[in-house]
Amino acid sequence: MINWLKKLLFVFVLVLVLSCNKKQAQLIPVKAFFDSQVSGFHISPDGKYISYLKKNKDKSMQTIYLQSLEDSTKKPDVLFSDGGIRDHFWTYDNHVIVPKYDRKKSTFQLFAIDAATMEKRTLLSIGRVNWRVLNRSMKHPDVLTFSMNLRDSTIFDIYRINTKSGELKMYLQNPGNITQYYTDVDGVIRLEKASDGVNETILYRENENSAFKPILRNNFKNQVEPIAFTGTKNYFYARSNVNRDKIALVEINAENGKEERVVYSSDKADIDEVAYSKSKHRLEMVAWQEAKPRRHILNDSIKAIYTDLEKQLPGNEIRIFDRDTSEKHFLINTSNDRNPGSTYLYSMATKKLVKLADMNPGINQGDLCEMKPIQFKAGDGTLINGYLTLPKVSSPQNLPVVVIPHSDFWKRNNWGYNDEVQFLANRGYAVFQVNYRGSTGYGKAFYSAGFQQMGGKMQQDITDGVNWLINQKIANPKKIAIFGTGFGGFSALYGVSFHPGLYNCVAVQGPLINFFTFFKDVQPFLKPKLSMLYEMVGSPETDADRFRAISPVFNAAKIKAPLMIFQGGRDPDAGNPELIRFASEVKKNGTPVTYVAKENKDKEKKPKDAPGGNRLNMYVQLEKFLELNLGKK
Repeated sequence: MINWLKKLLFVFVLVLVLSCNKKQAQLIPVKAFFDSQVSGFHISPDGKYISYLKKNKDKSMQTIYLQSLEDSTKKPDVLFSDGGIRDHFWTYDNHVIVPKYDRKKSTFQLFAIDAATMEKRTLLSIGRVNWRVLNRSMKHPDVLTFSMNLRDSTIFDIYRINTKSGELKMYLQNPGNITQYYTDVDGVIRLEKASDGVNETILYRENENSAFKPILRNNFKNQVEPIAFTGTKNYFYARSNVNRDKIALVEINAENGKEERVVYSSDKADIDEVAYSKSKHRLEMVAWQEAKPRRHILNDSIKAIYTDLEKQLPGNEIRIFDRDTSEKHFLINTSNDRNPGSTYLYSMATKKLVKLADMNPGINQGDLCEMKPIQFKAGDGTLINGYLTLPKVSSPQNLPVVVIPHSDFWKRNNWGYNDEVQFLANRGYAVFQVNYRGSTGYGKAFYSAGFQQMGGKMQQDITDGVNWLINQKIANPKKIAIFGTGFGGFSALYGVSFHPGLYNCVAVQGPLINFFTFFKDVQPFLKPKLSMLYEMVGSPETDADRFRAISPVFNAAKIKAPLMIFQGGRDPDAGNPELIRFASEVKKNGTPVTYVAKENKDKEKKPKDAPGGNRLNMYVQLEKFLELNLGKK
């Protein structure tokens, strides 16, 4: 009887464990990860409206909706519906400004919509340009100050446009070496940043009738990024790492460029965000990234708001991202590593939160996986940071792994929600992200250590990280994949080319495969920074041998692991000829290659059961590719 009871208990426990594991491994539909419907929330300066973007039924374009805060029973009005909309913003006279690109006509358009009358006016309709708003002035609410490369594709001049009359005027003509402009609260440009490609100069003028004079000169490694004028004397706040390793928030005398004081600094990481209220003329917060996000509140009234929000929304990273002019209403975003994010309206009068939207309402946070900060030492002893997201399994050992190098040369990975990472972890893979040397945020010494290390220490840090995972018994050495986009695609292809046997397969999206082509195709407005890029990446002339040695296009024969390429090019019809030839060369050696071109939405009709969207389709294909080459989890 006792033996029978023991057997019965064993069976019960086994069934319980299996059922728990089955529940933990619940697959979330791929669409749920990449199917955010509502985004781009803004509040009107008078606090009467909320505007937002929402995809239409066939998800081919976004519509701007306007919701009244005074009449909660009123349905949202359609403010603007057209293709090419990515965002919008408000002027201080309650007009909604909508910038959009018309790809068919290759034109940039700018619209203004009066929220009270719903009248829409076309402010601009010009050739394809790059455009960035610099200032919305409370003193002149119907005037926008912005930069645009209309006159010369390589140079940004400053313009002003009247949102009521549509009158466009050039405000400042760029002599050719100005790369950034900074306005005061009234929209007057008081600071400029000039660059010769390697060295940067900050110039200052007291008012619009004064000439600019240089006040600070630095090599580009020493960053000075103005934030706002202090309102006291001619001082301004800036993020600066001059005479220090980590970027700090400082106060600078604009008359002579002298740093007067350090407002706030961290010895752990660069200060990467500064919140400044234009209406109140005050600093509010600084933020930085250690293993997880950190912040320090500089204003008591803002601190009280964050304290209240943390009580109401525990366990979340909280960020105030918009507010009305009187600061009676705030728009709040919350998220964490397992929360895709939600947007709330917070009222100062009632201290109440009203949820406006969830970023991915089809996802249950309990089904997602924890992103864990990790550290390891590279082969030369350098401490490297990164993130490891483990799937929901009973034992986090001997797991299939997907390594994801970051897509930018320098921009680091951060802790937080990442739809790509969570999708792969939900499929049973451990996801590994390495902030190799050269990654930003850790100070200029670590950043500079990555210069001209493509194919060198950058990629070696990734390799050392993979070997660390194997030594920790986390990774199954026979089930490791690497997947990258852009420069991350180069890192992935380099890994399988020069470390054969380490990876079972490789997938890339729009990868950098040729450093010579990278410099040849650099966009016109970036050409003034070529000298800086040469110092950071290398020169096609002086570093030609190194570029040829590391560029995947010259090393196709070395790739033996199965390869999947997602086009990622601009033209869905033409594709990327060099990438297509590269895929063909890899295939000649008997390596399995799958090339996935972008959909042409205008010419192709998708079947009813198609996943829809280039990005969504990519992850459907990636899931099949990983399962084929890494096997069942």
